[in-house]
Amino acid sequence: TVSEAGELLGRTTRAVEDAAEALAVQLRGRGVMLQRHGHDLQLVTRPEVAWAVQRALNPERPARLSRAAMETLAIIAYRQPVTRAVIEAIRGVNCEAVLEHLEQRNLIAEVARQETPGRPRLFGTTLRFLQIVGLETIAQLPPMPEDLELGGLVDVESEKA
Repeated sequence: TVSEAGELLGRTTRAVEDAAEALAVQLRGRGVMLQRHGHDLQLVTRPEVAWAVQRALNPERPARLSRAAMETLAIIAYRQPVTRAVIEAIRGVNCEAVLEHLEQRNLIAEVARQETPGRPRLFGTTLRFLQIVGLETIAQLPPMPEDLELGGLVDVESEKA
């Protein structure tokens, strides 16, 4: 309360009231405000920015990715930039829905178009992907074990030539 603050600070109630008013003016246009309820004072988050505080205090837990999404993401991370056709050749299944899901989650993005007929999209990982896996650059990915085939991981591009 105003009187408790005065006692604690060794000031009069009037001095605390004046200081509270001055503080309220200084806080205008900022993320916090001095809220008053009777003789009670409270520093609170402004309602229009409360979402940011809520997000910071309760960060959203990233939803788990399916095995198909993890496989696709690994292929993109290690082979980028890579086309959907190459990903599908490696995985042996249609990947359209998985790619769309990874794009919606901002884990991959179109980084360019291949200079071949049809100009297929080339996919790469995003900054969000690096943040989630804790890397500064994609070059920091651990090397792919040589004995790991990833479903017959071959250089599809050179086989087509």
